Amino acid sequence: MRWPVPVAIERFYRLVRACCAYEEHLREPFEGTLECDETLFGGRRPGKRGWGAAGKVIVFGILKRNGEVKVFPVPARNRAEVLAQVQSDTRPGSLYYTDDWQAYASLRVRGDHIVMRKERGRPRGRDHINGIEGFWSYAKHWLYPYRGVPRKFFRLYLGEICWRFNHRNENLEPFLYKLLWTIPTSEINPILVRIG
Repeated sequence: MRWPVPVAIERFYRLVRACCAYEEHLREPFEGTLECDETLFGGRRPGKRGWGAAGKVIVFGILKRNGEVKVFPVPARNRAEVLAQVQSDTRPGSLYYTDDWQAYASLRVRGDHIVMRKERGRPRGRDHINGIEGFWSYAKHWLYPYRGVPRKFFRLYLGEICWRFNHRNENLEPFLYKLLWTIPTSEINPILVRIG
């Protein structure tokens, strides 16, 4: 029996996304000038809006100024989740730019910390987190044509978006071929079967 073409194509793209997510997972911790922020991904739904909205995925991101980005779906928007990601994916002594959310208050222990405050939706002064906020716009724009992504594969789509962003100034075709040929299937299978 032959597989329907759409199912085979979707499985191939899922494999490509898993390779991209695997490659992004191996990226070294960032150091230097970093921007940290969190956002929600998910469609418009009736009911409560904002951080209490049902059915949304919370994503935390770290962007190295004028460079690369790392993003992670987190189960909850709380201090413990955010600081765990900061500790594992940044080096001490970095300069952190964040918004004024209270969970970032203890970043001063790891390095310098500049809190960016907004006035009428715009940054006040020269301090900003425009890089990571620009990435959020890029990621949401990239996902919009899919009109919904299965929650269990969302991390694969997020890994692909990060990989594309981090290689945005390069020809992606040779990189994709290299990923598909060099990453062993045994490394990719846990990413493909993990749900959540």
